Amino acid sequence: MKIVRIIARLNVGGPARHVIWLTRAFEDDEFQSVLLTGTVPEGEEDMSYFAGENSVEPVYIPEMSRELSPKDVVSLWKIFRRLQREKPDIIHTHTAKAGTVGRVAGFLYRWLLWKDVKIVHTFHGHVFHSYYGRLKTGIFLFIEKILARVATDRIVVISERQRVEIGERFAVGRPGQFAVIPLGINVSRFAGAGQKRAILRKEIGADDDEIIVGFVGRLTEIKNIPLLLEVAAAYPAELPLRFVVIGDGHLRPGLEQTVRELGIESRVTFLGNLNDSEVFYAGLDIVALCSLNEGTPLTLIEAMANGKPFISTAVGGVADLAGPELEHRPGFVVCDRGVTVASGDADGFRAGLQFLASDAGLRAALGNRGKQFVEANYSVDRLVTDIRRMYSDLTGS
Repeated sequence: MKIVRIIARLNVGGPARHVIWLTRAFEDDEFQSVLLTGTVPEGEEDMSYFAGENSVEPVYIPEMSRELSPKDVVSLWKIFRRLQREKPDIIHTHTAKAGTVGRVAGFLYRWLLWKDVKIVHTFHGHVFHSYYGRLKTGIFLFIEKILARVATDRIVVISERQRVEIGERFAVGRPGQFAVIPLGINVSRFAGAGQKRAILRKEIGADDDEIIVGFVGRLTEIKNIPLLLEVAAAYPAELPLRFVVIGDGHLRPGLEQTVRELGIESRVTFLGNLNDSEVFYAGLDIVALCSLNEGTPLTLIEAMANGKPFISTAVGGVADLAGPELEHRPGFVVCDRGVTVASGDADGFRAGLQFLASDAGLRAALGNRGKQFVEANYSVDRLVTDIRRMYSDLTGS
């Protein structure tokens, strides 16, 4: 079975890891895989090295990138020509831009050349709110509805909450098109986290009794990192608390300037992109996420795999990770595996973080339950099995 997988770019983040793992996994006696990808724009780190580590050789289409461009016509033509060459049984697109260009190319390939090919699209997140203005968002939503109707056999979402949001709230696709397939990670990579705890802390000069709160991710608008800086500035001084920002992006200079203006340079450290996630998570005590919109954030899954509690805005699939609500408190909710806050609520986020930071027993309990949950539900092996089953169902093999 030949699979052509398409993603707009291999930038730092969960989708790049996801497609590389799947491309590697579906290269055996039963499957053959080709990964098509575009260029990583200036200001974002390229994860091509991760493809090399996993023996995956992507086919690059330089004209394909994240933003809308006249070059999209060129990338559409090149993808179409590549489909003619590869003759896939399944075309599987990932992320919004590749989902649009790739599915249009797949539609043309199927109907102009009368090819029996199945088309799958995975929503790792969506752009239906908080990314663009009302007009642009409406155009993107209209395009997604058309593509779901005429150029998609299966829509993959990574959480039940995401299925409800995309399929019911935004009315994209038909109920029978959806498959809920959670993400997967290399859980074994994070074994022995306790032995690595001191490495990051030594690098930033943190004492053993200091509580380190870490943000991990791209420094982009949708992550709403100014909210975390506002919380850091307003946090009471009686608890030894430090914040680290792990990741990079075009907002970094402005965020560093904000830190200086708030006078919290001693409390907030920017570390840039770090590739040793099995090391830096071990040095954190709490993982924080302030996003306005998410799919299911890989950051929180990796934090849980390391036994770390998290506090996050309740967006996208975060509630599925956090689990059942245990206790409602003013401004935040304590759940089975994490603490959640309404999106954009700085006061609630500060209150929830203070509550979590002041209770070592709660942090340990949330971390232990999160680790067990991820190990049982988010392994790469489980992801591959679910995708394999979906492909077999689609093709009747």
